Amino acid sequence: MKRLILTIMLLAGPAVATAVGAAEAQLPVSRVVLFSSGVGYFEHRGSVEGDAVVRLAFTADQMNDVLKSMIVMDLDGGSVTNVNYASQDPLIRALKSFSIDLSGNPDLGELLGQLRGAEVLVKAPEAIRGTILGVERQHKIITHGQTTTTITEVILNLLTDEGIQSLPMSSVQSLNLTDAKLADELHKALELILASHDTQRKAVEVHFAGSGARRAHIGYIVETPVWKTSYRLALGEDKPLLQGWAIVENTTDTDWTDVRLSLVSGRPISFIQDLYTPFYMPRPTVVPERYASLRPRVHREGMKMEDKGAPTSGPRGVESRITSTGGGWSGRLAPAAEAIDSLAGGVSLAGVRPVASAEKVGELFQFTIGQPIDLPRRQSAMLPIVNTAIEAEKVSIYNASVQAKHPLNGAYLTNDTDQKMPAGPITVFDDGAYGGDAQLDDFVPGDKRLISYAIDLDVTVDASGKRQQRISSGRIVRGVLQIDRLVTYRQNYVIKNKADQARQVIVEHPFAANRKLREPAEHEEKTPALYRFRVAVGASETEHLAVVEDETVAQTIAILNIERQRKELADYLGDLDVS
Repeated sequence: MKRLILTIMLLAGPAVATAVGAAEAQLPVSRVVLFSSGVGYFEHRGSVEGDAVVRLAFTADQMNDVLKSMIVMDLDGGSVTNVNYASQDPLIRALKSFSIDLSGNPDLGELLGQLRGAEVLVKAPEAIRGTILGVERQHKIITHGQTTTTITEVILNLLTDEGIQSLPMSSVQSLNLTDAKLADELHKALELILASHDTQRKAVEVHFAGSGARRAHIGYIVETPVWKTSYRLALGEDKPLLQGWAIVENTTDTDWTDVRLSLVSGRPISFIQDLYTPFYMPRPTVVPERYASLRPRVHREGMKMEDKGAPTSGPRGVESRITSTGGGWSGRLAPAAEAIDSLAGGVSLAGVRPVASAEKVGELFQFTIGQPIDLPRRQSAMLPIVNTAIEAEKVSIYNASVQAKHPLNGAYLTNDTDQKMPAGPITVFDDGAYGGDAQLDDFVPGDKRLISYAIDLDVTVDASGKRQQRISSGRIVRGVLQIDRLVTYRQNYVIKNKADQARQVIVEHPFAANRKLREPAEHEEKTPALYRFRVAVGASETEHLAVVEDETVAQTIAILNIERQRKELADYLGDLDVS
């Protein structure tokens, strides 16, 4: 039976060729803009001549983004006629649209049953031409000893010039549909089933119309990996050097050759809407009134309402709410710019030439790679985007909740450049040697940021605290004693520097909104969660830091109501008979 199905597929005829007349043109990728929100803008530029078609390939997951964002331009007097792509109609619904329904994986008998009335040429083994009357199944019981077996045989009934002939399907070697239109329908259904297995690549054809050579442009947005940044910080006697790299990945199936690349740091609103799958709106079936039959009604028993003012209410409706969200990104794409000259500071990271220029694009920040790049498909690359001297101060950072005994080696970084630096890890080199790793959040121009990268074993901190309280005020109101207690918290930090170099120690102390800082009078800076105090500790010296905070705590105590008790006593004595 499998051999017969294969024969039907071969006899159904070749696939119908698509219309010709438009020459195929190539528009290579010329520009890529990657966003840190996980999407990328791809731009194809080139030339077309006359009527032309450009074929692109996307994954099924990319089709919704392409249909939402694709922009096509035929310049120099041409026009874009249409963009064709394979439909994503559900397979079962699409198969049911053919005259031969292959949905549900019908067997050969069911398939031939759908072809009733069709003329076929059967070889069984002699050639027989006839019209299919129908298909029946005959059951035969075969007894062999004490074993009984039921065999079902499919019988094909044909109307031929000699009359009706019944052919067992086991004797049929081949079957050919003589109706070319019906054979073509069967072939298209089989093609649709075969295409449904290819869930990876979907072809999109862009058709251009015009005369002569013209410039053409295709752009679209698809999902891409988030581009990442990593930094290297060289700390030394000279002004520290910060070097930044962008990590980009070409996950497409197209080589990037001589491509202008831009990297945008920001979060434009982006969403996915299913535009690829056809949507069918359910509709009610309405019977013309003159053809509708009147159905008998059952009238229920009624009840007389005495209260004429009783309210009545109809059936409750169903409320439907549809929430629509939208968004997008806007802004201009910055032109390519020359690379920034690297700063020679004599440190180990000097000599790397950044290939990106930075500028603002609306609320976003963009690095434009100065020179076109080549990046093969399924490959990644590191591109230098920052190489500049930066203001940095080496400090030690103590936080009792992080390390109870030792502070951390760190640095205060000040972005004295005009570049916004996206978040990423920093590898710190201290005096030419590896110092440790740190994490940097988004770093905008003029911002000051603290990083830590190692444990400072040469400095120890002893933190101890105590609490005192006293009554600051008290009053009685309506028999209630109200007492205000002043609670004083004192945290002592004893910092011992065992190194032969002085230290600037930043002490991080927890912030409590209900407490008032009394000592020290000033702090280095404050965050929503903590204070930062600076303590200068000389080489082989010990310094003290006392943090004093006050908190007022109110307490209420109910006391005896003397006036009320006196009145109750007087009333009691007045009722006694003392005569």
